[in-house]
Amino acid sequence: MTSVSNDDDGRDPAHRVPPGVSDAVVEALGKLSEALETTERARGRLYDFHQLTGEADFALDEAVDLFEQAGHREAAQRVRDGLIGKDVLEGRWTFQIIEEYDDGYYRAFKDVEAELRQEHAGGVRHQYEAALKLKRQPPAGR
Repeated sequence: MTSVSNDDDGRDPAHRVPPGVSDAVVEALGKLSEALETTERARGRLYDFHQLTGEADFALDEAVDLFEQAGHREAAQRVRDGLIGKDVLEGRWTFQIIEEYDDGYYRAFKDVEAELRQEHAGGVRHQYEAALKLKRQPPAGR
């Protein structure tokens, strides 16, 4: 990777590396940021899970109606009693799983990333990527 020196290297001021921050620290913070981005993607999939599960639960109402219209009241009742509104994990609906994830792992991840970025780089975000941009983009493209 290109050195992340503090010189005026064409990088916008918001992404300049503060004095004294080593290339190794910038790389470590970059990897931490990458891991946080992956966690953000996982969180998005958790919301997908939440919404898809809700859609499925509401679709069960139609299945119940259709079974009843077809004269299969017992089948309709089995869906009503066995599936509609059922917990997806013991004692929890998907919104509760999201809340637990957000309040626990996700918040801890965001807090540690922000604290380390503040402590080691003055809070400057995406330093690694800014250096990569300089390396990969011709001067005319900046």
